[in-house]
Amino acid sequence: MALTLIVIVSGVLWVRPAPAQNTAGQSAFTAQQYLLGPGDQLRVIVFGQQDLSGDFEIDGTGLLSLPLIGKIRVGGNTLAEAESTIIEELKPDYLKDPHVSLQVLNYRPFYIIGEVQAPGSYPYVNGMTVLEAVAIAGGFTYRAKESRMKIIRATDSTRQKNTVSPGTVVFPGDVIEIPERFF
Repeated sequence: MALTLIVIVSGVLWVRPAPAQNTAGQSAFTAQQYLLGPGDQLRVIVFGQQDLSGDFEIDGTGLLSLPLIGKIRVGGNTLAEAESTIIEELKPDYLKDPHVSLQVLNYRPFYIIGEVQAPGSYPYVNGMTVLEAVAIAGGFTYRAKESRMKIIRATDSTRQKNTVSPGTVVFPGDVIEIPERFF
């Protein structure tokens, strides 16, 4: 009996839990892999060119309107890709060797619908979970089905609803749905 117990205990000590996985198939949000989209506010810095630098918002079609070069498509690009695009637009006609830096000032909002006190759009908070998003929206109503929360990822072109847990990380532009329970 004692030998069996030792084997069981030692077996438990060697078991390592699998890394936590988000049920919506997404890992934690990182700025390097973030895809820019409508509503994001950017600070564009063109070094040595104060007139070309400033704060700009990506419009509903994914375009960014900048001095001299006009509208350029940055929606769907990472920050690094958008920087390269701006450099390429400035290089041939306006500046000999442009150096550009981009910062996201404000991410686009997330949306929450269904059985929360105040459904609507809210400013994105980095590292926010679904439960924290519900708290921002005033909490659950008495009819909320808390065990079947769903999310539609802004980056998912199929717009598929995925069932998620309260600890699932929310990204900018996501739509969270809290369904109604019937009993």
